[in-house]
Amino acid sequence: MITYNHEFYIESAIRGVLAQQTNFDIELLISNDNSNDQTHQKILSLTKNLPRNITLSYFNQEKNLGMMSNFIFALEHCKGKYIALLDGDDYWTDPLKLQKQVDFLEENLDYNICFHNMQIKDESKNLLLEDTITREVENSTTSVDLAKGNFIHTPSVVLRNNFTIPDWFHQSPIGDWVLYMLAIKDKKIKKIEEVLGVYRSHGSSVWSLKTEKYRLEKTLNAYELVFHYNQYDSLTTNVLEEKINYFKKSLNKNSLEQKKSIIQRIAKKLFK
Repeated sequence: MITYNHEFYIESAIRGVLAQQTNFDIELLISNDNSNDQTHQKILSLTKNLPRNITLSYFNQEKNLGMMSNFIFALEHCKGKYIALLDGDDYWTDPLKLQKQVDFLEENLDYNICFHNMQIKDESKNLLLEDTITREVENSTTSVDLAKGNFIHTPSVVLRNNFTIPDWFHQSPIGDWVLYMLAIKDKKIKKIEEVLGVYRSHGSSVWSLKTEKYRLEKTLNAYELVFHYNQYDSLTTNVLEEKINYFKKSLNKNSLEQKKSIIQRIAKKLFK
């Protein structure tokens, strides 16, 4: 769990973890990226009395690392056989969530990733909605499908902790999709149809506040890193290359439209 200024959300996130009923032990690893609100105090209060099957590893960063560096820090400190991801502003709703996912991965060694459906909470309207953010995929997918674009909500994923974080990962502007591309290797992804958690949609989302050009540039950057540094089968490699070309064309088109718009504005001022 990575968190930054989540004082109004962190309680739901932590309580969802503490409610998990499992036949295995859980390490709740929290990295608080030097929040300047009451997130730290909330974490200390909520983790005073832990269930028997849960231990806490809490890192309260002395300086702000930034979202990607904090994400990598937390990943590199995970010691368990499996890793479940949960941002401090999202939460799980099913006490058997982890048990269901781990049971599947234990019984199906040809899968490295397991995720499930999510609900979306519109914080501005305080409404729970069906997920219209991610695209629909089959219950079993591969790196070819993932190369076409991310379809996994971060708080829904459990993955095998059998990968290493390469140096180039620090250059990536995108954490979750790149991590999945690292973790999948030559295995498959399982989708559980049940809704087992909630993803919060609110105005402080870093990614959604950025311009389309910014998002295209950063996505292209992430794809190029994955394409150049990872080895995949020919089908996955071809999809990655097609997507890179698509992002480049979109950026060129975006740039031309911006230049055209600027010229039109200047012309209007000149010939008023």
